[in-house]
Amino acid sequence: MNKYLGSDFDDFLEDEGILEEVTARSHKRLLALQLHEAMEEYSITKTQLAEKLETSRSQLDRLLDPDNTAVTLESLERLARAVGKQLKVELA
Repeated sequence: MNKYLGSDFDDFLEDEGILEEVTARSHKRLLALQLHEAMEEYSITKTQLAEKLETSRSQLDRLLDPDNTAVTLESLERLARAVGKQLKVELA
């Protein structure tokens, strides 16, 4: 008998002990996608964005890396402003 039958995916992830990690990665992946879309919308290259942020291209790549969830709100706020957007954080 399947012990996960009838449960939802979050329950499965929680039982596996990876719910927080998976949730953080999915949020960061969505944010990285939105940043890339904004960069395309305003025709901003990674090099130009790095210059706007006064940082290196490799540091920018780390900020945009969907798997790197260790990013500060301050960094995300700066990134959002640099691509002409506003960071919105909310609890659901």
